[in-house]
Amino acid sequence: MQAPDDFNPPAGIAETLEPGLRRILAPNPSPMTYRGTNTYLIGATDVAVIDPGPASEAHLQAILTALEPGQRISHILVSHSHLDHSPLARPLAEAIGAPVYAFGDAIAGRSAVMTSLADAGLAGGGEGIDIGFAPDICLRDGETLTGPDWQLEVIHTPGHLGNHIALAWGDACFTADHVMGWASSLVSPPDGDLTDFMGSCRRLAARDWRVFYPGHGAPVTAPAARLAWLTEHRTGREAAILAELTAGPASVTELTARIYTETPPSLRIAAERNVFAHLVDLAGKSRVATDGPLSFGARFRTLR
Repeated sequence: MQAPDDFNPPAGIAETLEPGLRRILAPNPSPMTYRGTNTYLIGATDVAVIDPGPASEAHLQAILTALEPGQRISHILVSHSHLDHSPLARPLAEAIGAPVYAFGDAIAGRSAVMTSLADAGLAGGGEGIDIGFAPDICLRDGETLTGPDWQLEVIHTPGHLGNHIALAWGDACFTADHVMGWASSLVSPPDGDLTDFMGSCRRLAARDWRVFYPGHGAPVTAPAARLAWLTEHRTGREAAILAELTAGPASVTELTARIYTETPPSLRIAAERNVFAHLVDLAGKSRVATDGPLSFGARFRTLR
């Protein structure tokens, strides 16, 4: 699914999306962030800031400038600790004196299999983890945060990253990088876990949503359809991997070259990580196996 060409708001300007909600685009466009990171401001008096964004003095000033007379920032909420979402949280907190809320530090919520892979030496794929990130207050799944005119429910949505959360605001949901309209979410072991990702998709799909506000790109106005597409997309990748393995054992690199035939070289590493994420998930479901330990460099074969 291609990104809509008409999403190109100016960076640094607070735009009203609906009553009580504004968005400021951070100045960090890239192939992985699209036009940049979306920072959201909720509330008329005590303002909650969702995803302050990357380390950018210009974006810090844009957030502070967006405050209107009588407004103050009471909560700084971080969906997950990637470098395009969390680094500005601490400078913002120091500037205005509000606490930083998140599910936990950079490895909080990591699944057991990904912990084992990390302990065995598997490094991240360069997606940009904010290693030093630590919130002032750790949030729990199902917890509710409130302001004078807003309420946010914490939904732990691991998959893209173990400490990833979505925030329900009535029938709207801030889905950060778990569900976006312009691209599918990156799932890159050992930080990302596809088994967790699919579970989080099912959890979101169990509720009736009006709109998703993602971490990058335009609002998703057909949430159920988008979640169905993400599930079908992942199911299709799984089928392609299993089909390739019917010809015999193969490595992550070999499978990626066969499946991602039109992927530019700049995105090949991300594609390999995605294939490995599927293989780890398939191993957990006893669909594939390796002759040795589960690892990025292993050769995989089908079991059934």
